[in-house]
Amino acid sequence: MFRIDDARPAVTLADPTFLADVIHGLSAPRKAIPARWFYDRRGSELFEEITRLPEYYPTRVETGLLEAHCGEVGSIVGSGRAVIEFGSGSSMKTPRLLGAIDPTAYVPIDISGEFLREAAAGLSQAFPGLPVHPVEANFMSPVALPPQVAALPKLGFFPGSTIGNLVPRSGIDLLRGMIGTLGEHAMLLIGMDRVKDTGVLVRAYDDAAGTTAAFNLNLLHRINGELEGDVPVDAFRHRAVWNDLWSRIEMHLEATRDVRFGVAGHHFAMRKGETIHTENSHKYSPRSARLLLAAGGWTPIREWSDARDMFSLILAEARPEPMAP
Repeated sequence: MFRIDDARPAVTLADPTFLADVIHGLSAPRKAIPARWFYDRRGSELFEEITRLPEYYPTRVETGLLEAHCGEVGSIVGSGRAVIEFGSGSSMKTPRLLGAIDPTAYVPIDISGEFLREAAAGLSQAFPGLPVHPVEANFMSPVALPPQVAALPKLGFFPGSTIGNLVPRSGIDLLRGMIGTLGEHAMLLIGMDRVKDTGVLVRAYDDAAGTTAAFNLNLLHRINGELEGDVPVDAFRHRAVWNDLWSRIEMHLEATRDVRFGVAGHHFAMRKGETIHTENSHKYSPRSARLLLAAGGWTPIREWSDARDMFSLILAEARPEPMAP
């Protein structure tokens, strides 16, 4: 369904990038809104609830891997590095890493400023001798780090299989951007979810309690609250589907009836059954994970997985790309 133009001028809004992404995404033949806009304060809180759900295995499995192998990570990376966490959220997993590697500083980067500052304050209390420098930024592009850590060797930390939210092309761009942020010869500890039984995957993104549905629908509430939208939230339902061609779980918001709504002076219409694509979560085999990292400029040097091969932690190093033979 196409966009219906409206002659009224758009209003001035707090976040023009959010507005631009929403208008562009809802105007497309296949409607989509980038997943990064899930994370206002309420979205961040809902995601933390998701990580505790019985169906959502990635957090439990990755936490277990960190508990089991952070000591080995510390032995490999050595002491004295600044830890730079991309998309830090609540920094729930971070203490396990910080306690194992004797860092000189910690820099959490997140787009949700209020949530970021609260988490940073908690870590400052837990590690009173560790300088903590929170940075509110979109880490999809290279980030200017605080001058206090500019000259320090760095370890990037990217847990949660967040790399899976990106299509491979964008994932490679992000990995190369991380080298721009961290510098050549930096190291990166990254979590990547594995391909597995489709039923397990779908249940992880469509839980019985409806928390993931609330997380997805909160995007519409955010549009209404921040972009002067009048989207009828009750006319949409959450859908999670496996796309085998692209090896990913997709989240959609599906219209349950024909709807019309406005956002900041722009009007849209959707037919019953039409969807807004809100998130991808790509799953990787060991080979495809290593290939993705290599394409982004990172050389894997150590890898850990759980006994059921559900999830992997990979430690990689940014090395200059070798000349072709």
